[in-house]
Amino acid sequence: MLTKIRESFTGWIAFAILALIGIPFLFLGYGSYDFLGGPFAAKVDGSEIGVLEFEQAYRQQVEMNPGLAELPEEFRVQVRQGVLESLIRERLVNMHVLGQGYQISDEMLDRTILSIPDFQVEGVYDEETANAILLQNGMTPAQFKGAQRNSMRNNQLRRAIGGSSIVTPADYRRFLNLIAEQRLVSLATFDIASATSEVEVTDEMITAFYETNDTLFLTEESADVEFIEVRRDAVAETIEVTEDALYTYYLDNQDRYLQDEQRRARHILILSQDDEAAAEAEANDLLARLQAGEAFAELAAEFSDDTLTASNGGDLGALTLSQLSEELGGAVFSMSVGDIEGPVRTDFGFHVVQLDEILEQGPLPLEQVRGELLTELRQNEAEDAFRDLEQQVSDALFDAPDMQAISTATGLEVQTATGFTRSGGEPIGMNQAAIDAIFDAMVLFDGQISEVIELDANRSAIFRVTQHNEAARLPLDDVRDEIAARIRDQEAQTIIFNRAEQLLVALNNGEDFGAAAESAGATVSEPQLLGRQDPLADQNVLGQIFTAKKPAMGAPTRGSVVNATGGITVFSLEAVLPGRPESIPLADRDAGKLELAQQAGTSEFVAFVEALYSKADIVISEDALAAQDLF
Repeated sequence: MLTKIRESFTGWIAFAILALIGIPFLFLGYGSYDFLGGPFAAKVDGSEIGVLEFEQAYRQQVEMNPGLAELPEEFRVQVRQGVLESLIRERLVNMHVLGQGYQISDEMLDRTILSIPDFQVEGVYDEETANAILLQNGMTPAQFKGAQRNSMRNNQLRRAIGGSSIVTPADYRRFLNLIAEQRLVSLATFDIASATSEVEVTDEMITAFYETNDTLFLTEESADVEFIEVRRDAVAETIEVTEDALYTYYLDNQDRYLQDEQRRARHILILSQDDEAAAEAEANDLLARLQAGEAFAELAAEFSDDTLTASNGGDLGALTLSQLSEELGGAVFSMSVGDIEGPVRTDFGFHVVQLDEILEQGPLPLEQVRGELLTELRQNEAEDAFRDLEQQVSDALFDAPDMQAISTATGLEVQTATGFTRSGGEPIGMNQAAIDAIFDAMVLFDGQISEVIELDANRSAIFRVTQHNEAARLPLDDVRDEIAARIRDQEAQTIIFNRAEQLLVALNNGEDFGAAAESAGATVSEPQLLGRQDPLADQNVLGQIFTAKKPAMGAPTRGSVVNATGGITVFSLEAVLPGRPESIPLADRDAGKLELAQQAGTSEFVAFVEALYSKADIVISEDALAAQDLF
């Protein structure tokens, strides 16, 4: 099986499967797309990053983070630039490790692939499972293996740089002092819920809010569409492989399954234990009985000390010469079928051996590789059928007047989706390629059928808009309650903000914290010591307290922050107590030191990559950055 993987796994599609099985990539982790060709998005020391490679990386980033698709145009360009910069840095690292001769042996790569949990059944690598996962993700073993080898080489460099990072005892003690630091604070909290109950919302306020905010409360622009989809998995289910096709494929590929000569033998083992002479004598006695005509299987079952084979009549199975000890292999591979020899002395004791069958060197029998060949043949035929069906749909677009005619010509069902928006919708999902196709002006407004759109590696589709629903403002009565809630929340925020500001003014004028807080309507807590990682504290408040300036003598540091419940907390930082490293358990200190070293190593690796970047000759295509998404 690994021979097949070794001959076949690279490519842009590797990202999907690697995401599935959790193998980390350096930056974005999209692997190599060089084969995609086309105009370049960037050149890195003469090595081109193609536009299609860049667009695919950007598209996958959007699919992983659907919120990116809703960003305004200026932010979309920033996201595209970030994706391209990551691809450039990854290409620099790839070029560096190859130039420095970093190598991953086939054996190491095979071990890694065998250990991937999603490729296993009950803890053991399963070829059919692995092939099924690869087929679902539209990739070949060669594509996956190339990307995995590349990732492992890059990780070698990362470990080499990160492993040299050192955290000195003095640095670590300062770190522990900060981690264990405590701060004495007084807190006053203004609750948003109680302030909300004080707000009275009138009809006039609701009407004014509705009229002032004319861009709010809009229905989302949408389209009702009909579409025809070509799915790789559906095509694969229709593939039937005949015995003749399988046998022909086996003959064409049998050189991939060559085996060394094997021999099937039986043995009776008499362990030497403490009396070697007695063991040899017993073996000679058994040899004589066999030569006299007694059945080998019966004597093996009764006398052999090899408990694993005795119950099977001493059957060792079909083995190559390298699978046997030197002494036993020499005997077995010098015998003729039916011969019985012995005693053969090995480190275990004395063997009496019978040769049952010789399996000549050559290809493995078809039955031993049937499952693997069936999977391969189905994959190949499914790929061809999938592409053929895509072409049929594309051809039908030129002749058929409507979607139903295309359905008739291709045998594919016309499906529908209602209320599909620029954020996606069922049953298509948040697919940027589909969104771009449906909201293309000629499809949206002119009633045209889209070209064949590749949704992902395993799906393609064509779309026609049957109804365009423009964005429209919701009636006031439909949003009255929502507006009232917004007004109530805004007014409440203003109330507690003003009260917090009044409290801070009172404190700066020298008033007592507790008395001033109660007067302002806040809930006051007793002065308390907080740790930097206190799990019970409000994390918003905790973060603000531990970034506040240390108090000067007799002059507390005061401030306010929006807390986790939406209210406002005013704090008075009275004192800072340095941490005591000895108070931290030793195991925690050791774990912290390791984590600190790892963080330092990561920083050094990033700095190394930035140094590569600063020295590289990089050309970025502004047209590629500014272009509309290809997908």
